[in-house]
Amino acid sequence: MIKKIVISVLAIILVIAGYLVYGTFINPKSPFDSAAYEKDDLVLSVDYSRPYKKDRLIFGTAADGALVPYGKYWRLGANFATTFETNKEVSFAGRPLPAGKYRVYAVPEEDHWVITLNSEFGSFGYSEPDYEKDIMSVNIASAQLMSPVEQFTIDFIEGELSLSLRFRWDTTSVSLPIN
Repeated sequence: MIKKIVISVLAIILVIAGYLVYGTFINPKSPFDSAAYEKDDLVLSVDYSRPYKKDRLIFGTAADGALVPYGKYWRLGANFATTFETNKEVSFAGRPLPAGKYRVYAVPEEDHWVITLNSEFGSFGYSEPDYEKDIMSVNIASAQLMSPVEQFTIDFIEGELSLSLRFRWDTTSVSLPIN
């Protein structure tokens, strides 16, 4: 009798573990993606997961049921924490950033975002980071898009004399200058 109970409990644990592995790694609802930039000897990359809008209110107040409420921590995607990596020192929104790999997260507000780099990377993004490990935070104005972006997107945009790391979702866009 006890042997059957133990086998049943183990079977349930295996089914739950299999479901979690399948949903997180094999077929996530928010697929993993990356963005990269290479020029001369500079290599930049961002690894993140891309959630879909799915007719939800994305940015707004918690009282309105926004998925990403103003003034609250957001991992810039889904699943694992978003990471930013540079192979050499760059200017990150006008501030020097040493070469390295960083966790990047945001606190969106209605007209700007506070984007923070943190030395704690490789963790699941649902839990907030250890704020004592924050390297820097920058305020970046947000812009309204004419057409909504269904799936959260991070990319690098190169201009004639500039480079920006851009975040877009729903009708909001934020471009962070990198030199």
